[in-house]
Amino acid sequence: MKPITYYSTNNKAERVNFETALLNGMASNYGLYMMEREDVPKLSLEQIKEMTIMDYPQIAFQVLNPFLRQEISQKKLEGMLADAYREDKIPTTIEHITGKSYIIWLTKGPTYSFKDYAARFFGRVLNHFLEERELKRTVVVATSGDTGGAVADALYGLDNVNNIVFFPKGEISDRQRRQMTTLKDNVYAFEVNGDFDVCQSLAKNLLGDKKFVESVFKDRDHFTSANSISVGRLLPQSVYPFFAYSRVANEGEGMIASVPSGNFGDMMGTLLAKEMGLPISKILVGLNPNKPFLNFLRTGKYQVSESIETPSSAMKVSHPSNLARLVDFYKGHMFDKRDSSTNKVIQEGVIDAMPNLKAMNKDLFVFSISNEEHYETMKDTFEKYGVILEPHGSVGWKTLEAFNRGEHNELAVVYETADPGKFPTDVEKAIGILPQVPEGMKRQEKMEERIYSIGNEPDKIKTEKGLKLKLSDSQVGEAKYKIKELFS
Repeated sequence: MKPITYYSTNNKAERVNFETALLNGMASNYGLYMMEREDVPKLSLEQIKEMTIMDYPQIAFQVLNPFLRQEISQKKLEGMLADAYREDKIPTTIEHITGKSYIIWLTKGPTYSFKDYAARFFGRVLNHFLEERELKRTVVVATSGDTGGAVADALYGLDNVNNIVFFPKGEISDRQRRQMTTLKDNVYAFEVNGDFDVCQSLAKNLLGDKKFVESVFKDRDHFTSANSISVGRLLPQSVYPFFAYSRVANEGEGMIASVPSGNFGDMMGTLLAKEMGLPISKILVGLNPNKPFLNFLRTGKYQVSESIETPSSAMKVSHPSNLARLVDFYKGHMFDKRDSSTNKVIQEGVIDAMPNLKAMNKDLFVFSISNEEHYETMKDTFEKYGVILEPHGSVGWKTLEAFNRGEHNELAVVYETADPGKFPTDVEKAIGILPQVPEGMKRQEKMEERIYSIGNEPDKIKTEKGLKLKLSDSQVGEAKYKIKELFS
């Protein structure tokens, strides 16, 4: 089997192996690393059938080894996955709800979010390559809620890694914030004046500014990423649809996967699983009111709009990072247009080669729910089935019901992505009951925080729907100044 190579979505001449893609974080020309669709490894139905007697780490090995066998030995990979997905640290459960509909609870890891799955793999494989090369790296990540805590926990205390995490001030819950700010040591949490899109633009700016990185760390490749843009985060997100299938499906049976979608990492991982041969009949892409992608599928025109406040706060994303990968997967090209002298983004989501929208619409069903429907769905699901969902899970469940018109007679699995205890106000508003707070979060409520701040104002751009926040030059300058102070 030939080694899988990864190219930049903005520069297909760049071809690197997984290790290099992982360490680089962002690909050349501000692209994302992607593999050729034809190179995605295939698993047979017999191999998929054998997963019914495997535990999560064993299934993860079957899915990830075809991507990594040329670079990580079988014994080493098995050990990393056994450690990352220990049952006592991150149990995975599937709950039958009604008819042939299930929920996979990806919520029982150290930070009570599905982000733990990708982050725990990412941290271990990154540390493995850094130890082999005798290198150190700083992971730069932006978060809309759960990513930051999961990545920070996964990287906390590692000898060869520092972590800089940017989160939007006032737009994540106290408990989400404390999962980053109470760790300290090698974790540096920055609150940013702006929304998630501003944080994401700041992370991308720093990752792409090799001159600045070299001036501070004497190594132009010192920064890497653990956001959805990292291929090290993308690949492990293809595992849990295989796990779900192994627990609920009959041999060869088609399965619907309903995925609450913000930055599109879970959706892309599920699409990779389908491409590998998992019998997924349809991928449901559940959106909140931030729906430029839905409008794109309907009209063929992609227009980034101001991000809208929503109960599913971790999905308050108007321009998903992984959308460039999705467009590439369907033979198109999307990029962010930048000023040639400053590298600042001047137009997001430019499409200069259209993807195959017919094929995309065949594979995906995209649905947007209103803010009010978050609460209505949480209430309805609790009253009908006794199941407490949090806002993001409600998007996945409502999207499934929109697709099957309330008839749960086709095999379907909804991803629940966060513990309801992380969103007590929203849950209580919906069902009148406060959810139980996870034990780890109770402990963090009493711990001291360490917060750095990017206080400068973002730019405010007038759009048809109001003001859109954009990363400002002064915010970039402030971030660089403070990072230089910390690490020089």
